Amino acid sequence: MPQPYQREFIDLCLRLGVLKFGRFKLKSGRDSPYFFNAGLFSTGEAVAAVGRAYAAAIMASDVAFDVLFGPAYKGIPLVTVAAAALASEHGLNPPFAFNRKEIKDHGEGGGIVGGPLRGRVLIVDDVITAGTAVRESIGLIRDAGAHPAGVVLALDRQERGAESRLSAVQEIGEQFAIPVIPILTLADLLAHVAARGGGEYAALLAYRERYGSRA
Repeated sequence: MPQPYQREFIDLCLRLGVLKFGRFKLKSGRDSPYFFNAGLFSTGEAVAAVGRAYAAAIMASDVAFDVLFGPAYKGIPLVTVAAAALASEHGLNPPFAFNRKEIKDHGEGGGIVGGPLRGRVLIVDDVITAGTAVRESIGLIRDAGAHPAGVVLALDRQERGAESRLSAVQEIGEQFAIPVIPILTLADLLAHVAARGGGEYAALLAYRERYGSRA
């Protein structure tokens, strides 16, 4: 069963329309019975709750890290609120950083904003689709002489790629030998819907049977 912070996060997502059930065409061409749009976390109250959920997932994972890193662009507000929630809710005060898409050639210059990338760096992002942003982030972290500690996400769809038995999340974890820590997984959504008696359960289960990762 989902943990209390996961149930609260699901309820938040449903209330804001971030998580919707129905029929949605994905970039992959698949028809999905649910859709997750993190861009709808667009108020102060919402992002504060999101930060608490990320912080709770990080604490529950016991992952060791020294710095948080958010890939541009969606990772920037997420890493900011996660760092704030770790301080306010858990008494931790980790430095955080994010990258610029365009390298700045004036002022302080460079491509990284915030604290220096050092030691073990935990990446904070919304979802992993193809894994491009995470791979780029790992490259930046290693170029700075630091080490990737893991990745924390809002959602793991637990869905295999078109030509792989693994999901993009599993591929990242295996390729770089790091933990990938989602706040929610498709399994959590299934358990939540089953517990509340939602009519979406059968469609979610059928989708997982058809497209779920095989590991």
